[in-house]
Amino acid sequence: MDIGTITLLMGGAIALLMMLGVPLVFVTGSVAVITLLLTIGPNALPLIASRIYSTVDNYALISVPMFVLMAAILERAGVARDLYNAMHLLAGRLPGGVALQTMVAAVVMAAMTGIVGGEIMLLGLVALPQMLRLDYDRKLAIGTICAGGSLGTMLPPSLVLIIFGLTASVSIGDLFLAAIGPGLLLAALYMGYIFIRCWLNPAMGPPAPVDPTQTFADKAAAMRGLILPVGVAALVLGSIYGGVASVSEAAAVGVAGAAVCAAARRALTIELLRDVLQQTMRICGTILWLTFGASALIGVYGLIGGTRFVGDLMAGLPLEPIQIIMVMMLIIFVLGLVMDWIGICLLTMPIFVPIVNELGFDPVWFGVLFCLNVQIAYLSPPFGPAAFFLKSVAPPDVSLQEIFAAMLPFIALQAVALAVLLFWPPLALWPLGG
Repeated sequence: MDIGTITLLMGGAIALLMMLGVPLVFVTGSVAVITLLLTIGPNALPLIASRIYSTVDNYALISVPMFVLMAAILERAGVARDLYNAMHLLAGRLPGGVALQTMVAAVVMAAMTGIVGGEIMLLGLVALPQMLRLDYDRKLAIGTICAGGSLGTMLPPSLVLIIFGLTASVSIGDLFLAAIGPGLLLAALYMGYIFIRCWLNPAMGPPAPVDPTQTFADKAAAMRGLILPVGVAALVLGSIYGGVASVSEAAAVGVAGAAVCAAARRALTIELLRDVLQQTMRICGTILWLTFGASALIGVYGLIGGTRFVGDLMAGLPLEPIQIIMVMMLIIFVLGLVMDWIGICLLTMPIFVPIVNELGFDPVWFGVLFCLNVQIAYLSPPFGPAAFFLKSVAPPDVSLQEIFAAMLPFIALQAVALAVLLFWPPLALWPLGG
């Protein structure tokens, strides 16, 4: 049987099992084992174990649970809620001020944690009721929270960047540097859209009333509460960018700094430690199991010549190199409609990144493109995770249909940012001298 037929059968089996509701890790793992048995034989089964071991035997992988733990501590200690309250002092009487402050808070939270689900749920609990109480346009309020909360996929220390770097053997520090420009561009597009809409139609975003009883001392106390958590984020990212620490070492420093923040707030309790450790184990357990299955599948597919087949197929397309990149982005986008970003990264990047290198493109730039594409997937129906995160904490009258409709303008802005980065790579590569 030729490799093209095997590829179609493997793809069909994966699609069928996923439609039947089989978890992705069992889909990829079972297809890998069956393919290996039918093509090479049972004597080759130890190769799967060897492939999985070589994938997880990576020191940089330590940074994943460390950053997840750091984010969980900061979230449970109330740092993110204090951040939002402090941003309220900076919003002033601007059109759409509460939505703008929500977006600024989302940017800072993304730089501190990089965990999307927690950010969306927290903003949904804190910011959405306030905007609805002030008679904000419902779609603008909902879209702001979903889009802003999803910035954690783009801005360091994003787990998407870390997993991509580990999968594609690309420097995570370089990815962190390269993602800052596109991430801030995306946030600026969001904020520009909010401001212009509310400036043209002030009824969409009425300014928040000023509390006459709030003194300067109250405002200073609110701002002072941000010094430690923002300092932790600056220390973590600064140590990476300054070459003082590796990503894994900086992540460990971040955990220590988050613990200090929680202790300063008198929130570092046994209950908090138990909860954040359980949350970290759940998230990292999911990532590791997905890694096992995808690593086995890609290892088997490469062993039977699949990687070379896809590379030759892409190279044989009557397209310019940039158009081949666009085809890859389209494939990632379509997969993002039905699959989690971790599975997409682990399944496609071992195939796509060698092709990107052969075409002469920078894999760091491609990694940031992938993260922007993941941003779109987070908001896109029918399975956009952002909608379900917000639905879990939103008032009962907020439907999933309304949430998905509210995200459409922000998806369009994400597509604009993706196009800018696609045709202007220096947006990401200028910090690296590219």
